[in-house]
Amino acid sequence: MKVQGLKKNYGKSTVVDNVSFEIHKGMVTSFIGPNGAGKSTVMGMISRLVAKDQGLISFHGKELEKWNSKELAKHLAILTQSNQIQMKLTVEELVTFGRFPHCGGRLSGEDEGKISQAITYMELDEFRNRFIDELSGGQRQRAYIAMVIAQDTEYVLLDEPTNNLDIYHAANLMKIVRRLCDELGKTVIMVLHEINYAAFYSDYICAFKEGRIKKYGTVKEVITKEVMSEIYQVDFEILNIQGKPLSIYY
Repeated sequence: MKVQGLKKNYGKSTVVDNVSFEIHKGMVTSFIGPNGAGKSTVMGMISRLVAKDQGLISFHGKELEKWNSKELAKHLAILTQSNQIQMKLTVEELVTFGRFPHCGGRLSGEDEGKISQAITYMELDEFRNRFIDELSGGQRQRAYIAMVIAQDTEYVLLDEPTNNLDIYHAANLMKIVRRLCDELGKTVIMVLHEINYAAFYSDYICAFKEGRIKKYGTVKEVITKEVMSEIYQVDFEILNIQGKPLSIYY
């Protein structure tokens, strides 16, 4: 996926301004930055949920807007912040939605196998017949990610996946995201507010401020005292923990 000169306006306000980057396939890339920096808007545009005003987004060498929606859904899955489905569904029924782009609602043996594999991968077998609204926040988020896994796309986009999760469930979720890349070969793009999760679980980081990219590179290239202090406007210290840059801010 390649993005060139992306721009988005809301009224007279420019929220994304001349953003360009290329996603590294088979890696985890995180978008970080303060509120209002444009992270989620860019995520919306590269998933085609938000219309761009200017620029080019190419996916497999083809302009994103020229992709047929059904075909695109076989290559790219997104889990948004507002992923709550207002229906009384079991875990298995929810995960089944992930196969819709492939089967149109008529499940084959292969589809059923993908559904079962996704449920097992996310360690949800004991909750297979449990209703979604009966699960804890962490279990519910795992169920939605199982749906994304069942969709079996090469690209997985996650907008603030740890939102409203406690430390235990957030850390476990980040380990799952890492496994999606390392074990299943997915290309993961996610928006994160927690800088240290981005540093520990990402390969690349795209740091936003005021609608522009301030720094894009490897974790060690981006998570520096200078870059972080400029973006967040607070004092930072960077410690090396297990070979990863840990941010201390105050």
